[in-house]
Amino acid sequence: MTIRAPHLLALGFATLLPLTAQQPRPTPPTRDPHTPGYVRATSLPDATLPPANKDGNFILGPTHPPAPEMTANPSVPQGTVTEITMTSADSKFYPGIARDPGTFGTPDPDHPERLILTTSHPHPWTRTVTVYVPHQYVPGAAAPFIVGADGPDRALFTALDNLIVAHKVPVMIAISIQNGGGDAQGSERGLEYDTMSGHYAEWVENEVLPLVESKCNVTLTHDPNGRAAMGGSSGGAVSLIMAWYHPELYHRVLAYSGTWINQQWPWNPDTPHGAWGFVDNLVPNSPRKPIRIWMEVGDRDLYNPNVMHDDMHDWVLANEKMAAALAAKHYHYQFVFAKNAGHVDHASKLQTLPEALEYLWQGYPKK
Repeated sequence: MTIRAPHLLALGFATLLPLTAQQPRPTPPTRDPHTPGYVRATSLPDATLPPANKDGNFILGPTHPPAPEMTANPSVPQGTVTEITMTSADSKFYPGIARDPGTFGTPDPDHPERLILTTSHPHPWTRTVTVYVPHQYVPGAAAPFIVGADGPDRALFTALDNLIVAHKVPVMIAISIQNGGGDAQGSERGLEYDTMSGHYAEWVENEVLPLVESKCNVTLTHDPNGRAAMGGSSGGAVSLIMAWYHPELYHRVLAYSGTWINQQWPWNPDTPHGAWGFVDNLVPNSPRKPIRIWMEVGDRDLYNPNVMHDDMHDWVLANEKMAAALAAKHYHYQFVFAKNAGHVDHASKLQTLPEALEYLWQGYPKK
């Protein structure tokens, strides 16, 4: 059986083997941040956060109280939120694919790092782009902004209301982009977020941002130092992918449980290990790029949640290796290892997001 999507055939996939139903994910083990081979990190008192102006590796205690900025304050000016609908029929970048429900792939017996997948096919998508414009924005001003994956992110909008009025972050616009559907290999979300290329950033630049400017009466900066990308899991991966392949567009990255693992599909010989290539090749062997990154992982984060036993599906190890690679290259980064936290842990995000945003925007004018 062949893949039925012409644009996927163009990427080099041909006749493949049948799929099997995806197996239930095993329960992830709880990892010790002091495991040999993990980065050396500063253990913080429970329920406290690292300084927002300090690089390095930090361990959070098991209690995750929400930061005060995560609660809406009626005395603080609220930004406006606008929803924009986009469809694949209007896209020149993503005509749309989907994987049949209840199906997954099988490892290639000759190359276990590759997944054989046969039930991905063309499928249209409709998505919402949710745009937050702060009360303090002056029409006509070129505003800094943050692009978020898997939107809408109402928690982000609340945090920005409170952080902007306190002058802890600049007056910025937030653009929360819903994914195209599904997850992982063979899905539209997987194609967008896990592909190691500049394609997603180019789609945002050419199809999303002009729509935001026209529909919301805003002007978005072209200064890469005033542009950030954020997300969780594969949404965290694509945030770094955007900045890595287009550093002339983005300099700031925020990632929860970043999927720096081997999940790219279709397989690409130029980046054979997908986003795991960041930690075993790209970051160590490339000149340092002008990227500042904040990232988090939970002690119960994902571990080999599919049939690919390729030693490139441990989210905790991937984030630990990423931190080590960034340190070796002298990047500005802050890495938070959260105890008592799972994958893209909600409590951990409510505790850390304001500090993460403040760290992320270090060096950018706040007024």
